[in-house]
Amino acid sequence: MKFKRSHREELQINITPLIDVVFLLLIFFMVTTTFSKETRLLVNLPEANAEAAEAEVSQIEIVVSREGTYSINGRALVNSRLETLVQGLEIESGGDHTLPILLIADAEATHQSVVTAMDGIGQSGFTRLNIATQRPQELEAGASDPTSPL
Repeated sequence: MKFKRSHREELQINITPLIDVVFLLLIFFMVTTTFSKETRLLVNLPEANAEAAEAEVSQIEIVVSREGTYSINGRALVNSRLETLVQGLEIESGGDHTLPILLIADAEATHQSVVTAMDGIGQSGFTRLNIATQRPQELEAGASDPTSPL
């Protein structure tokens, strides 16, 4: 016996399960995604083109060199260790922690050496810290010559 189809059936693809899977994947990725917000620290740096401030008579000046060595009031420390810096500050201040500290760092000094100096100042008990910048040599030379362009 042969069965004949009187009309031709159209083939249809059911996409409902496909849409369900896509929605499940979308929900899965939305739930498992972590959103990270980057935090930024705004730092106001001192400007090097400002007029030179008058140095206070009774202050301690710490200079951080390019190599990361320290000097207190013009006297170089024997090493760059934090303990040496703290001891030098105690000797130079004579125990007076109300004296202001002027921290001058070379432009090529590492951040670590400057942070170490700040840490030593804080550990010594000083609360008045000023950070100074120096003018670049080219600007200072140009400022003394009135014919040179700025």
